Order: sequence, then C-alpha cells, then structure tokens
Amino acid sequence: MYYPLSQIKTNLYSNNDFTIKSTGDLYTGYYWKTSTGQYFTGKTPQDLPNEELVVATIIPNQVASNNNGNNLNYLASNNNSTTYNTLNNINPTLVTIVPTYFPTQPTLQDYKNTEFVRYFCKKTNEVTYTEISQDTYNLLINQDPSILWQLYFPFNIPWSISGDKQTVAQTNRNIVDLTMKNLKLPRFNDYLKNDYTKYYR
Repeated sequence: MYYPLSQIKTNLYSNNDFTIKSTGDLYTGYYWKTSTGQYFTGKTPQDLPNEELVVATIIPNQVASNNNGNNLNYLASNNNSTTYNTLNNINPTLVTIVPTYFPTQPTLQDYKNTEFVRYFCKKTNEVTYTEISQDTYNLLINQDPSILWQLYFPFNIPWSISGDKQTVAQTNRNIVDLTMKNLKLPRFNDYLKNDYTKYYR
C-alpha cells in the first residue's frame, strides 16, 4: 500500500497499546499511523506485513487473556474493581480507552511560527506522565465517556523549536518550571529528561 509521507506518521512504538485487529492479540513493536486515524504494524508502509491495529481498551470487571494464556487484568492495580469503579465514577459496561504515548510532531509551519503545542496527561493517583495527541487531550478535557478521563489530568505547554538555541532552551525550561509549579506536577522535568531543545532546528 502507498501513502504520501505527508499523510502518515512512521517509526512509532507500541508497548501493548494496541491489539492486532484480525486476532485481538496485544501488540508490542513498531507501528505507523495514517492521517485518517488507522494504525498498522511495521516502521513504515514498506515494512511488511502491515497488520491493521486497534487501540487497546480497558474493560472494567473483566480479565482478558492473550495467546500465551497470560492473564491481563486491565485494572490490576485495584483489588476490588466494583468499589474502584464506583469511587472513580466509571461505568463498567463501557469499553474505555486509555491514553497512550503519541507525541505531536511539529510541522513546517510550526517551525516558521517558532513554536508549537505539546500535550500531556498525568495519572491522578501517581507520578506518571504520558505525552499524548491533541485528539486524546481533547477527549480528556471534554470528559468523553470513550476515554478513562477520571484517572488522568490533561495539560499542554507551548514549546519553542526555532531561533537562538540557547534562548529556546531557556524559554522551554522556564515554561516547564512554571507549569510544574502552577499545576503541581512533581518531576515532570524528569519525564522530559530535561531535554529543552527537543525538536529544535
């Protein structure tokens, strides 16, 4: 299959964030995404075979199994799923999406503008961060029932990507420090690996 480079994102990596559509098996490995929101195995369309993927889901009160027979309790951190669902206002009849790592990539226009927006979420009950897409961010902000918004706090930051490199690094550092302080986000800088020139060119 052929897709113009402008219509795909390549060399993405899944750590059990997706399942193979044809089999339902959890998938770990490289994948690529189309502009229409489809996902396929492989680093690129040329990295065959291109099995279609779907976003892995959480099914409260249920335990899924993969082909190896390993139980995968999607709410394993909770010993009493009924109480857990009640306390967190989760409807156990809904299949709920979990936010997954999907960073926004800057465009040529973003470089002309010298900055773009990066989207993140933090688990409300632990210091765990995930960089997410704008679509996922919007679902969380809008408390969409298709996503497990009850357990995540979404936020975004402007990110400088062009200009004087030292100024870019200092600007991004200041934004991160201010965001950590205002939103009470411990060790967010560690999640970013203190890389304040990421995407710079």
